[in-house]
Amino acid sequence: MYYVYIIQSKKYSRQFYTGFTNNIEGRLKDHNKGKSPHTSKFKPWKLIYFCAFGNKKLALDFEKYLKTASGIAFRNKRLIKLGY
Repeated sequence: MYYVYIIQSKKYSRQFYTGFTNNIEGRLKDHNKGKSPHTSKFKPWKLIYFCAFGNKKLALDFEKYLKTASGIAFRNKRLIKLGY
């Protein structure tokens, strides 16, 4: 399986990161260990959304969409609850 996930910083609640992996638990641990330069300064992270795909291309296409302006608007309206 392939996963598209959204994590939220526990310290900076307005910081989100969208990613792709085939090992969601291991990837979250990597983010929290600071192994990703894009997320290391906002750790620790919590998983707030994931979606599983059987097709790698579909997962990568969905991740790419979620990183666009319209994808971020979709994320904020449909996938996560903003509590600020």
